[in-house]
Amino acid sequence: MEHLNQKQKITIMIAIMSAMFFAAVNQTIVGNALPRIIADLGGLDYYSWVFTSYMLTSAITTILVGKLSDIYGRKPFLLTGIVVFIIGAFMSGTSQDIIQLIIYRGLQGFGGGMIMSTAITAVGDLFSPRERGKWQGLMSGVFGLSSVFGPTLGGYIVDHFAWKWVFWVFLPLGLVAFFLIWKLFPTVEKKQGEKVDYIGSVFLTTTIVPMLLGFSWAGSKYDWGSAQIISLFGGTILSLIIFIVIERKVKTPIIPLYLFKNSVFTISNVVGFAISVAMFGGTMYVPYFIQGVLGFSPTHSSFITMTMTLGLVFASAIGGQIISRTGKYKIQAITGLLITAVGMFLLTTMDKTTSQWSLVSFLLIIGFGLGIGMTVFTLTVQNAVEQKMLGVATASSQLFRSLGGTVGVAIMGTILNTRMKDHLAAELKGSASAVPAEGAGKLKELLNPQLLLDHEKLHQAQQSLPPEMQTMFAKMIALLQDSLTFALSGVFTIAAFVMIAAIILAMFLKEIPLRGSIKKKEKKEDAVAMKAAAQK
Repeated sequence: MEHLNQKQKITIMIAIMSAMFFAAVNQTIVGNALPRIIADLGGLDYYSWVFTSYMLTSAITTILVGKLSDIYGRKPFLLTGIVVFIIGAFMSGTSQDIIQLIIYRGLQGFGGGMIMSTAITAVGDLFSPRERGKWQGLMSGVFGLSSVFGPTLGGYIVDHFAWKWVFWVFLPLGLVAFFLIWKLFPTVEKKQGEKVDYIGSVFLTTTIVPMLLGFSWAGSKYDWGSAQIISLFGGTILSLIIFIVIERKVKTPIIPLYLFKNSVFTISNVVGFAISVAMFGGTMYVPYFIQGVLGFSPTHSSFITMTMTLGLVFASAIGGQIISRTGKYKIQAITGLLITAVGMFLLTTMDKTTSQWSLVSFLLIIGFGLGIGMTVFTLTVQNAVEQKMLGVATASSQLFRSLGGTVGVAIMGTILNTRMKDHLAAELKGSASAVPAEGAGKLKELLNPQLLLDHEKLHQAQQSLPPEMQTMFAKMIALLQDSLTFALSGVFTIAAFVMIAAIILAMFLKEIPLRGSIKKKEKKEDAVAMKAAAQK
């Protein structure tokens, strides 16, 4: 599709970005609204499954559709993904209990995986590697816009309307996106001689699902060393071994293993994995500090964390333009990751005296670094493979990032809980005598760090205590805040070191010159030929 004229490409990109925004904003809008939805439907114990079901189905679909779209073209999967996503969103709004919501969110995940996988790959179909930079930056901007707009709108809807409109408000946009893709996106013929690797697909699924479940449940629902978690990881390893054996034998594997012999492909995916571990595992706990230590409301917290997204969007646009103009990416990638690591280390310096403006500046630094560096690695993966492998290569990049985010959240969550418990135990050792016997039981109930995140419950707890125990209550809250700060400092430190590891890996990235537009190349060749003819 590189041979299409610029006007056609831009109209197709408008259609693609509208589909991406539809999928992305429907994902981000749920976050702030979910507590209110759970309050209505019940099932707090299944809270995380509303996210997990979407993550599982989208991760599986992303990699499978990546290969299938290389065979059948992107258009059928973009259209199918939009339809499935619309149905899932509509059904989510009709949920009568938490189980229905989990099922319908899983259905949305199938559609979301199709949309994201094919939309990002389509950029590689439309533009030369050198031109892709600025468009990848714009695609990141679409994600950023949805991250800013979605949570705010979700909170407003549940405050003023029925929560079902969280899922329904953007359905007309989905219909518009479907119509635009149907009318504007070119149809390509099926590649002959290509077969679908169904057996490999099954074992890839049985590798991904237990691994994601294991990291999602480890340290929260079950202990890391529990039989359940060990069984899940054991099943992952067994399925992975069988999957590798199958992929080495089939004619058209779902993930061609020879791609990993390409150092650019392998390093880019490993770096993408590490970035996601640090980004999701680290920055997702920033609201804990804002609400639990600084004492701001969830709404105020969303405005503070929004600054990181704004920095990411701004830097993505700039970084994309730089790549397109220079054709270089390695220095930019390393610079972006280095800036991000600096921002992560700055987060480790925070305590309850830190101002919100200092935190905003730290988040802007992180967002700016991610915007410059993160988008490079989709481009490097696409640039390192043949055009016929573009779909599976792009999908693998997204899969590694998804897995990195899941692993990061699980590991950082374990670090957070362990450090907090250890710090509380150390501080409380030998201090029991300082607590009046008649109030010891009541105060012991308050030694729960989660209380810091529920300001209304915290106020009620304070009001329930007699005046003579208010001073002790204030000391215990300060102790909880110190423990949470100590625990978060460890989380941010690990995230920063993971980012440093990503920088070291990126230094080994071989820079392959980015090919320019085919039309420009043809024009240059024609000009050379005409000049030679004139000289004769």
